[in-house]
Amino acid sequence: MKRIGILALQGAFAEHKRTICELGAKVIEIRKKDDLTENKLDGIILPGGESTVIGKLLNELDIFNTLHQMIRDGLPVMGTCAGLILLAKNITNDEHRYLEAMDITVKRNAYGRQLGSFHIISKFKGIGDIPMTFIRAPYIECVSEMEGVEVLAKVNGNIVAAKQKNMLVTAFHPELTRDLRVHRYFLESCI
Repeated sequence: MKRIGILALQGAFAEHKRTICELGAKVIEIRKKDDLTENKLDGIILPGGESTVIGKLLNELDIFNTLHQMIRDGLPVMGTCAGLILLAKNITNDEHRYLEAMDITVKRNAYGRQLGSFHIISKFKGIGDIPMTFIRAPYIECVSEMEGVEVLAKVNGNIVAAKQKNMLVTAFHPELTRDLRVHRYFLESCI
């Protein structure tokens, strides 16, 4: 049985937990450094929420460096919405930088405030048409193809899903739908 950590400091971690459990994997909620170091994880999910709050908590709880090293060492990671921002090397409209692991440039709150939230069905490479829910979502302005970043989905010309090595990111919230295919896609990378 695969063991998936879910960063449970703030944001939509309960919905990810429900989905991962439905797919038959064991979930470990990551709330402190020991949760990372004392559990053998096959992958980790960085959920949506508020990236500045999550980034601050990662440092305050002394989780940041350990998590950063685990991702650099190849631990499969899925970042949704704020999780995408945490993984990005560049953020065009924010001076903060977090894990700086993925060769992408992201725009925070690219679709506006809460009222700019929306739901759409769109194509996801390798999966097909899936439901996508965007809530104060970022999007990826550009990727480094030279570094092996693959675009997986676009909505209205904007990149909303990508992968690079052990990292998968979505600007939308797959955990807020009943469609399990994005999480299944991630679990398949957790060997």
